[in-house]
Amino acid sequence: MTNPDLIHDETAGIERLTEIMKRLRDPDSGCPWDIEQTFATIAPYTIEEAYEVADAIEREAWDELKGELGDLLFQSVFHAQMAAEAGHFTFQDVVTTMSNKMVSRHPHVFGDESRDKSADQQTADWEAIKAQERAAKAETGTLDGVALGLPALLRAYKLQKRAARVGFDWPVVDDVIAKIAEESAELVEARAELTQTEVAEEFGDLMFVMANLGRHLGVEPEAALRAANAKFTRRFHGVEAKLAARGKTPEQSDLAEMDALWDAVKADERSTKA
Repeated sequence: MTNPDLIHDETAGIERLTEIMKRLRDPDSGCPWDIEQTFATIAPYTIEEAYEVADAIEREAWDELKGELGDLLFQSVFHAQMAAEAGHFTFQDVVTTMSNKMVSRHPHVFGDESRDKSADQQTADWEAIKAQERAAKAETGTLDGVALGLPALLRAYKLQKRAARVGFDWPVVDDVIAKIAEESAELVEARAELTQTEVAEEFGDLMFVMANLGRHLGVEPEAALRAANAKFTRRFHGVEAKLAARGKTPEQSDLAEMDALWDAVKADERSTKA
């Protein structure tokens, strides 16, 4: 049985949300859609909500961020409710596990270790603690524990970062750039001579090395590509606006005109920044 008073108590905090979720999943009185869901069907929504949080932060849309964080929190509550129904764990178990992890990984804050460390040393200590945790889970391989469900570009970055810890890495950035030239040449050759499957493989190799170049340059490739997407979107909207001022749509234009307008939009941005 759920608690109607708790469900309608706007001051009840997280307990209210977990009670609402329990009611939504109630086989007799809940929502048919919510009842039908599984971990697998909800997982894509969880990923989507995480990206919407990142998008709100990228746009500095702080009013929207509150709602997006709530949506992401609800995903955790949803998964935890399904886990509780299956006898795996409860939402409180999730909270306890996370709290224990944070205390364990910050001995310089919650334990006896000194806080007088550089950021690099704290990062090294953090990774050492995580390595111990992976070993306790029998994740003994260097790449064990890098989630399969991560976006491919982010996972490439994390795989390369793990490999670099054990010395499997190019020593200088020039070596990475040389590898990019090599992979680019192989892609051109593949386009002319190989099957579509082989072309896709060569393209993937090139993207993988590009992610590694980002790591060597101190650039997180997923964030860099998000920024590039946002810039392209902003500038193309600018092209559309300039076409609209001429009484035209992109379909009524051509590449030469739109390319010239693209350069004009870029010039407008530079003048605004000046």
